[in-house]
Amino acid sequence: MIRNAAVAGQFYPAWPDELREMIKYFSPEDVTKADAVGAVCPHAGYVYSGPVAGAVISRIKLTDTVIILGPNHRGMGKPFSIMKEGSWKTPLGEVKVDTGLAQAILKASGNIEEDSLAHRYEHSLEVQVPFLQYFKPDVQIVPIVLSLANPEVYREIGRAIAASQKATGIDAVILASSDMTHYEPHESAKAKDKQAIEAILNLDADQLVKRIAKYDISMCGYAPVVALITAAVELGAGKTELVKYQTSGDTSGDFSSVVGYAGIIIWK
Repeated sequence: MIRNAAVAGQFYPAWPDELREMIKYFSPEDVTKADAVGAVCPHAGYVYSGPVAGAVISRIKLTDTVIILGPNHRGMGKPFSIMKEGSWKTPLGEVKVDTGLAQAILKASGNIEEDSLAHRYEHSLEVQVPFLQYFKPDVQIVPIVLSLANPEVYREIGRAIAASQKATGIDAVILASSDMTHYEPHESAKAKDKQAIEAILNLDADQLVKRIAKYDISMCGYAPVVALITAAVELGAGKTELVKYQTSGDTSGDFSSVVGYAGIIIWK
């Protein structure tokens, strides 16, 4: 099946040339690419989060397959859903799903189920795809949507992702799609996000979950990030780096109510 673009013309341009130019504008060219286990990348409209996404993805030496983990904003479909076949269509063309790796993850996890409904309108995964296409036109993806649950579910999924890479020999970058604090004053958002970012940089999933509860951090993609951290540790991740942080206020000029965007890379 073909999963057609749901937010082209809303979150990012619907015309290929305009989309390429926007991604190029947000992506530094004088950077050294390196191998990464994964990254945390935002998923808002490109006008707001594009500079952070470009700063992150431009620095990663992309693998043939990228696993994209995103939160379920709409509550549709299975709670922990994977598409194991087909392709995703954006203005830049079609991206195939890596069926082999998707099947391995589905087999390894006791929580993930095959489902396409949860993916049909979910923007958190879709907005990552054009950036991946821009830097690696022949990239394949494994799209996974995660709903709210006990954090142990996310850890199990992270372990399954790591085990699947080891079993198949497929080296895949893991992209956790998440925005940070939502709709708070700029300084409040920065302070809260600092707490979450510190836990991510320490690859401490337990601490991340505790701080989200303690500081009431409205980070929409903490489930994908917990899964990413778990997988990264299993895969022997090395150092971490906060590449870029900003809020929507840096674009709009309205700092009274912002959304935070953090770009973090977990290096090999």
